[in-house]
Amino acid sequence: MHVSPMHEKSRVVWVHNFATHYTVGLFQLLSQRLPIEFLFFSCGGDRFWLRKNGTQRGAFPHEYLNGVRLFGTRLVPSLPYRLWRGNYSAIIKCVNGKFALPITYAIARLKRTPFILYTGIWMRVDSIAHRLAFPLIRHIYRKSDAILVYGEHVKRYLIGEGVQPDRIFVEPHCVDNSLYNRSVSNEEKDAVLQSLGVERGAKLILYLGRLEPVKGLQHLVSAFSLLADKDAVLVLAGTGSEAQRLKRMAFDLGLGSRTRFPGYIALVDTVPYYSVAWAFVLPSVTTRKDKETWGLVVNEAFNQGLPVIASDAVGAAAGGLIENGVNGFIVPEADPGALAHALTRILSNPPLRAAMSASARRKIAGWDQEHAAEVVENAIRFALTPGAC
Repeated sequence: MHVSPMHEKSRVVWVHNFATHYTVGLFQLLSQRLPIEFLFFSCGGDRFWLRKNGTQRGAFPHEYLNGVRLFGTRLVPSLPYRLWRGNYSAIIKCVNGKFALPITYAIARLKRTPFILYTGIWMRVDSIAHRLAFPLIRHIYRKSDAILVYGEHVKRYLIGEGVQPDRIFVEPHCVDNSLYNRSVSNEEKDAVLQSLGVERGAKLILYLGRLEPVKGLQHLVSAFSLLADKDAVLVLAGTGSEAQRLKRMAFDLGLGSRTRFPGYIALVDTVPYYSVAWAFVLPSVTTRKDKETWGLVVNEAFNQGLPVIASDAVGAAAGGLIENGVNGFIVPEADPGALAHALTRILSNPPLRAAMSASARRKIAGWDQEHAAEVVENAIRFALTPGAC
């Protein structure tokens, strides 16, 4: 176990919505590096999370706090008590939680405890509630002792909101690569192909995730209808409010025989889907309330050497993981023509696809949770250093 001398007597608490299959590995690494515990205030009912994916527990000190939902806000009465009574040297808080965020920040300030914000937001949300709350959010941005962000795109946004650059720590937003870079057997691949009703060697264009408006999937269906390659197959895996609309759209465009909607894919079953695809597409768009903070499906796809085409409204594209023309393509959001052009380049050029595949594997190999844990520790060290804030 590695614990830097600075943290031997410094107990840290991280207040987070809940643990996911993405974050369990990071939280476990952090618990091995420094004295830290996690308080979770959500039961996984957040609107951006698919309930079927569930919440996680792991080998790190943590507790899920009981709460109730009132007018769309999760109230957790025990959270302020736990923070007030806890003898913490630093408090980390994710940007989520209309109740949890201001309460956590207020207690940190009242107790004069260093406060570290963790955020992936890179736009101002255009709703009445968020407009009213934004002065407080901007105050938290500017007064946090340190801020952990998903990528360079978030850092640029925060600098634009008046945050001092030296307080911003860019953490590589990542998955546990070992879960996604495993070798997939021919039997697993054949099972996926059989379930989709396609032959081995078919060029599958894959999307996997929530079928919601922010994902911009209507533009992907439109782009697919423009392709000259009529042998390609589009796979839209997942569930959501857009499912029926997308199915009708595909039927109306005459794509019924070349489009598959396999529904929800359990987390443990996603890797074989990546392994049989030719390219992955994440065509997200900006809405009044949403902008793709990252898109960890990109990390997952890269681990299987899958080139990714993403819009410029995707955090993984703006944040530096996707390199245009190297391991995929970045196209303007809501532009089916640009999507179709990028798809054509990959579909029609196997050597280019192979080169992008190799580049994707190289890139993601260094985009890992070990590095993320180091950045988190650096942010804590900065916040604890007298005179640094």
